[in-house]
Amino acid sequence: MPVADVNGQSIHFADSGGDKPAILFSHGFLMDHTMFDAQVETFADQWRCVRWDERGFGATPATAPFSYWDSADDAVALLDHVGIESAVFVGMSQGGFLSLRAALAHPDRVRALVLIDSQAGLDDAETLAGYDGMVAHWLSDEPLGEVGQFVAGLILGDPALSEEWIAIWEQRRDPQLQHAAGALLERDDLTDRLGEITCPVLSIHGEQDQAITMDRARAVQDGVIDGRGLVGVPGAAHAPNMTHPEIVNPALGEFLASL
Repeated sequence: MPVADVNGQSIHFADSGGDKPAILFSHGFLMDHTMFDAQVETFADQWRCVRWDERGFGATPATAPFSYWDSADDAVALLDHVGIESAVFVGMSQGGFLSLRAALAHPDRVRALVLIDSQAGLDDAETLAGYDGMVAHWLSDEPLGEVGQFVAGLILGDPALSEEWIAIWEQRRDPQLQHAAGALLERDDLTDRLGEITCPVLSIHGEQDQAITMDRARAVQDGVIDGRGLVGVPGAAHAPNMTHPEIVNPALGEFLASL
């Protein structure tokens, strides 16, 4: 897997290559670039697909505290590294958090946004407390156990995928997660800045998502200038691009064709 040494980071990434228009895929918390395998398989013939492991996940380390604004800068620096002027930013959950910030900080680099089960606002106190407990357990020496099962169910809602990712998480438990958790728990609220985003924005959202409910996606569409709609994915939890690509990919393809 190639590495981009940018912004003082060593970012691992995958690039389908070519001179086609580009998509930059940014994954969710606890995940990595492979969560977009089904999308790359569908779109790599017509689009240059770049995926990356964000700070603290996959093969990319996180050695110090950072914010999603820093991650947005990482995303743009990665585009510079691979010679891409602008890209469609597709972000799932925290990948959407950083993609929104990239659209605000680097509007000339973000051709369009696709937000998969993401939001501009903040989590409520109960959700934050749950995240705190999850991170504390992840950083302990205890087996993931029921906590891992709960988190996998929340993100994936699919037993087979859940077992696969729990095994991956058990191998990746690292104190550096505290830095990634800080970015998640201490992020700023972008709700009042949505009107500054001028590029086209599509939201795709699992209708059974309990981590970020669909009303948060509707709020994004209501707030941006060029909202292209909210696609609900029946039966899907927090990562519909993994569990329901037969719905997500056509919606994404229609949006891409409209640009």
